[in-house]
Amino acid sequence: MAQPFDYESSNRASASGEGHTDASSLERLAEIAARTAEETGKFANVDAILRIPVTMQVVLGSATIPVANLMKLGRGAVVPLDHRVGEPVDVVVNGRIVARGEVVVVEEDNSRFGVSLTEIVGPLGQGDT
Repeated sequence: MAQPFDYESSNRASASGEGHTDASSLERLAEIAARTAEETGKFANVDAILRIPVTMQVVLGSATIPVANLMKLGRGAVVPLDHRVGEPVDVVVNGRIVARGEVVVVEEDNSRFGVSLTEIVGPLGQGDT
């Protein structure tokens, strides 16, 4: 028998700060959706839906500069961004903020960066600015 997903209790847990430490909340939601769909047969093509590619971006910051200054930029130029070192970065999927995290160096390859998720943003853009 499928376990129903209690959206309200999930929101209360999110508001209290529970479950915001990693991607496990998203993984659990995907697992529940897949199991529910499998058991009820309502969404026979859930695997096809889970394979749909989405665009994910990590926003390190932004800057506003005049076109004249933009034209002067060259190799090695530094453009200061509005985020400071240590501030959380936004994780954006298809134009919507879904999480926040910290930039980390990937252990296997010190020349690559990743994001450690620290907060999953609530549904319908709560926390979205």
